[in-house]
Amino acid sequence: MPATGTSPRSTAEAQRARITAAAVRVFSEKGYHATPVADVATEAGVSPAYVFRLFPGKLGVFVAAVEDTYERVAEALAAAGESSAESDPTARLASMTNAYIALVEDRDLIMMQAHAQSASSVPEIRDAVRSGLGEVVRAVERASGAAPADVQRFVAYGQLCHLIVQTDLSAVGASWAQSITAGIRHR
Repeated sequence: MPATGTSPRSTAEAQRARITAAAVRVFSEKGYHATPVADVATEAGVSPAYVFRLFPGKLGVFVAAVEDTYERVAEALAAAGESSAESDPTARLASMTNAYIALVEDRDLIMMQAHAQSASSVPEIRDAVRSGLGEVVRAVERASGAAPADVQRFVAYGQLCHLIVQTDLSAVGASWAQSITAGIRHR
């Protein structure tokens, strides 16, 4: 049967993706508890009723935004590791580090993840963070071939990069801040 245009399902999926992107931007500012769905709807250019038609409430929108950020991280890291000309796990991790540096420049992404972690007392949010972290770790393991300890170190440095960017520690001249930021590339 010939295609007659965009199906309602694909239109809903496109709108869902657009609203999810808007949710990342909005929730990254004030987090889960302080952000009303009306703010997400305004950012997406739709009504709150339309948001509720596509998502199961505010929690559903927030979880979709959390999942989106972790999916983007996992995809970028996997692509960087898999496209590396090197077969050495250390070299592949270095390629993945460069991809991660580019990602953490997106302040909305890292702030969204920070808000998700701070709201992880909500079981659905905690599950989304765990699932997302699992997706990232599996992507790093597959694409790098690195040993578990090296994957752990890679993720730990990534979290440190989050902290450095979130708090703009590179702008702090105190020796304690220099100790934390020394040798960490995040821009």
